[in-house]
Amino acid sequence: MKKRRYTSLATIGLSVTLLLAACSSGTSTTGTGTSSAGTNSNPTTAPQAATSGGTLVVAAPIEPDTLDPQITTWLDNSNNQPYDSILSRDLQGKLVPHLAESWQVSDDGKVWTLVMRKDVKFQSGAPMTAESVKASIERFAAISPVKDLAGPIDKIEATDAQTVKVYFKEPFAPFANMLVGTFLAPFDPERLKEKGEKFGEAPLATGPFMNPEVKRGASVTYVKNPDYKWALPFADNQGAAHVDKLVFRFLKDDDTRILEFKKGTVNILQEVPSTYVEELKAIPGTKIETSMEQGMKYLGFNNQKEIFKDVRIKQAIAMAVDREPIVQYALSGFAKPIYGPLPPTIPGYSEKIENMAKEMYGHNVDKAKQLLAEAGYTDSNGDGIADKGGKPLSFELLLSDDPALQRVAQILQSQLKEIGVDIKIAVTDIATVKDRSTKGNHELFLLFFGLNDPDILYLLMQTNNSKRVHYSNPKVDELLAKGRTTMKEEDRMKVYEEAEEILVKDPPWVPLYVSESVTATRNIEGYKMNPFTGDIPFADISITK
Repeated sequence: MKKRRYTSLATIGLSVTLLLAACSSGTSTTGTGTSSAGTNSNPTTAPQAATSGGTLVVAAPIEPDTLDPQITTWLDNSNNQPYDSILSRDLQGKLVPHLAESWQVSDDGKVWTLVMRKDVKFQSGAPMTAESVKASIERFAAISPVKDLAGPIDKIEATDAQTVKVYFKEPFAPFANMLVGTFLAPFDPERLKEKGEKFGEAPLATGPFMNPEVKRGASVTYVKNPDYKWALPFADNQGAAHVDKLVFRFLKDDDTRILEFKKGTVNILQEVPSTYVEELKAIPGTKIETSMEQGMKYLGFNNQKEIFKDVRIKQAIAMAVDREPIVQYALSGFAKPIYGPLPPTIPGYSEKIENMAKEMYGHNVDKAKQLLAEAGYTDSNGDGIADKGGKPLSFELLLSDDPALQRVAQILQSQLKEIGVDIKIAVTDIATVKDRSTKGNHELFLLFFGLNDPDILYLLMQTNNSKRVHYSNPKVDELLAKGRTTMKEEDRMKVYEEAEEILVKDPPWVPLYVSESVTATRNIEGYKMNPFTGDIPFADISITK
């Protein structure tokens, strides 16, 4: 979605602003979903008895704009607590039931049939019905700023009290990914009728926490849903939360967040800067939790620029990059180098493609200089910068004011100078990076992308969607469109592998690394995160002190 534990498409640098960031954090384990039918093996698990209660406090770096998942520009654990997903993924990445007890896809891939559980109730006490599921999906398809992510929906029917049929104009395999997130979560129809587009002010759905109290600029506080008994399939506690309240405090300043954690006023500290990890480890009752993000950081080219139409220039830059110093010195070791178009945390990752990319673009200064010379760029005046016709090989590198990215940029600047490429670092805010890159007013940039489906390549590389790297390749377009309509998982992954091979040979970017997201927890037990969805079952967590 960055569900890194988030679902924000804002971070992938698309023309749309949502889905990636649950679109989520991942581990280094490779996982793939499935488009086949599934059944809930234990839909009536008895809830475990809650412990003593208390208030669980999470320090979150980003405050969402609304609690309505269908109109937000940032979806993560801080604003998805009132909701449940229709499907989920287990801890191995396999697609499994959640609010739907089973699902099936027609042979032609155009009809998805969802059979919903009978025992689920909204927080108001009203039963969840197929009609309410239908209404929520229709609302998303009508009003969401990222409604295209739901695919070419033709119509939706509630054929009985439990059964929903979603009809598509053409097969659309990525719909499984939408069912896993809370974009399509069922809403209480009476509250939706009452609040309309202001539903996010007082949401009612089926989730484990409810009745949010929002203090804009400061926090959001939820109370537990006492009747909850349909938790995520991988949750240990299938019943109501152990804690009475769940509070997300929005603390942007790193020093403030660290100080609050040290004082003991915060139980879970998300997005811990790597430079603080050793210091926090020494605090009694503290555990450090790490997970590989479901995406990667990359050095992007503006492929519309004439100079980047020469593949030798792009390949030379890729060969100049040495990822190990970046990981060790800029990120304190909390990352994994990556060479291919997809990281191991996204379905569609291919070890074959990764090895091919590593073989082609391992650090090789001599080969990089040779490619530049073949393209006509040599250091003719002895100033250390390659030039052609008197024009030096110089680029502006655009990036946000993230301290880690600035350290990465400085290392890249030094490495590219070794092959005679001059880099001028331009630090600005993330909104400016996105705006300039969308308009094509850039040369090189550093950004992140993530999504728990290989359809991310369609959103980033297909000619009409490539709004950051401005890439266009008819064969890639053909394959990425085919990937969307290939319903058999094994066949679908082969399509993406073929597209990835082209993206390695004709690189629109330089993949750099997969970040290792660091979370510090204190005086709690039961914390875990699903690496394939970014979900944290907060109902599992108990306060120990």
